[in-house]
Amino acid sequence: MKVVKLEDILGTDYDVDGGNWISRRLIMKKDGMGYSVNDTIIKAGTETHIWYQNHLESVYCIEGEGEVVTLSDNKVWPITKDTLYALDEHDEHLLRAKTDMRMVCVFNPPLSGKEVHDENGVYPVDED
Repeated sequence: MKVVKLEDILGTDYDVDGGNWISRRLIMKKDGMGYSVNDTIIKAGTETHIWYQNHLESVYCIEGEGEVVTLSDNKVWPITKDTLYALDEHDEHLLRAKTDMRMVCVFNPPLSGKEVHDENGVYPVDED
C-alpha cells in the first residue's frame, strides 16, 4: 500500500515547474504501477505545445477552463471542470488555459519524475 499526500510532494524534486505548468508527481515509474499520476496546474493565459510521441496520456480537469487544439485537424476541444481527454494516438496538440487549470494526468509508460518537454513538446523515454 502506498499513500501520497500532495503536501509531501510540494517543494521536492517531484514538484516540477515547466514554465507554463507545475506538475506534482505523485506516482512514478519507481513505484512499479505501470503508469504515473501527476497533479498538474496549467497557468492561466498560457499556450503549451505538446506531442507525447513516447507516451499515452489521460487528463482529467478538476478545476478551471481552457481548450485543446489537435494539430492534425485543427479541431478545438473545450476543456472544463469534470472533463477528461485522452491522447490515445500520440496526438500533437496545443493546450491553452483561459484560467488556471488543475489536471490529474496519467501516463503510460510511467514518468520517472523530473521530465520536462523538449523543443518538440516531447517527454523522453526513461530507459532505466
